[in-house]
Amino acid sequence: MLNEFKNFIAKGNVMDMAVGIIIGAAFTGIVKSLVADLINPIIGLFMGGVDLVNNFIVIGGDGAEYESLAAAREAGAAAFAWGSFTMAVINFLIIAFVVFMLVRTVNKVKDAAAAEEEVVAAAPAGPTDNELLAGILDAVKKK
Repeated sequence: MLNEFKNFIAKGNVMDMAVGIIIGAAFTGIVKSLVADLINPIIGLFMGGVDLVNNFIVIGGDGAEYESLAAAREAGAAAFAWGSFTMAVINFLIIAFVVFMLVRTVNKVKDAAAAEEEVVAAAPAGPTDNELLAGILDAVKKK
């Protein structure tokens, strides 16, 4: 059973998946920074300086006003955090677009490599050993 497990782990697909997960986790930090540090300020500029993440509606409760989503959550209010959800959707769309561009680029590189291999395979390979030997035999017979 241990050998089967070693064979399973040693397969390329499992290792590729592990590398993908590790890089994906690291990439998440970059995307979060992109959204929080670059995109949110631009969206806030168009919305009059409003931080989209702090847009929320208190559901029920005592009618108290809270200055931020964090303050509402600390007070135990039921908050409909539509701004946070919107930012999560934006994060997803950015990640999906970047992954799409990455996969598209990788596919183009693979297609280019495959096209080069086809060109090399399509080039005449020259005579085989049997053809060379037959030519030598014919030349010897003529003399």
